[in-house]
Amino acid sequence: MSVPLIDAGTDYADAADALEAALRAGLDPEADPPRGVVELERGQLLVMASGAARHAVAKLVTVGGDPRIQGLCVVFDGETLGPRSLVDGIALTNLRTSAVSAVAVRHLAVPDARRLLIFGRGPQGLAHAEALHAVRPFERVDVLGRGEASAELVAAADVICCCTTAREPLFEGSLVADHATVVAIGSHEPDARETDDALAARATVVVESRASALREAGDVIQAIAAGVVTAGELVTLADLVTGRAAVVAGRPRLFKSTGMSWEDAVVAARLADSAA
Repeated sequence: MSVPLIDAGTDYADAADALEAALRAGLDPEADPPRGVVELERGQLLVMASGAARHAVAKLVTVGGDPRIQGLCVVFDGETLGPRSLVDGIALTNLRTSAVSAVAVRHLAVPDARRLLIFGRGPQGLAHAEALHAVRPFERVDVLGRGEASAELVAAADVICCCTTAREPLFEGSLVADHATVVAIGSHEPDARETDDALAARATVVVESRASALREAGDVIQAIAAGVVTAGELVTLADLVTGRAAVVAGRPRLFKSTGMSWEDAVVAARLADSAA
């Protein structure tokens, strides 16, 4: 059997539209299967599978090799359940992660947001610069590597994206403007974080799902442990998109993303249908 390899592409706005449409149609991220983690001698194998979209999707990613992250995604036809197409797992991850962030920024960033600050010079940093510009007309984009924190740039930013492998906060949360939106996507481990308790204490905290955040989101888990936010205060992306929750004016907004299987399924299914 020949299964075509399709290009994930870089249509960030289309991917964001697909994700938002799925949430509006009633997709429940809380029902998504947990990420499977297999410990290997030289790293990890991550298994992410979901039937949340039109087609069933399974993504396999290794972490710790050379290059550090590698993977492949298989799309299975929703009717026949046969293999329909293959997608490069890393290209898909870059596309869907930044597209999820774009959905969040659409609903969280103030209308006149003009300055974007990105921590991370790698593929996710680049993808986020393009994805967020696709949904908001930023006039200035600053990019910093880890360890290059600038108090002035943090304080002046309307939107801050953290796209790093940092295990400790990248900047002081007290510096973030009251109207600003912070997106943190760099980790899915309880003991790693890119933002601090000071930011969480001030912010409306938004997550993809409460279950995944309480299982994997170190930024959230550690803030709850410190007593600066409670699980009940977490706002979900679905509630935000559907209007079941509103953003409180006059305080920062923090979107913590760990990456979920339903996101891979929605975007990969969209790619498979477009390539047909």
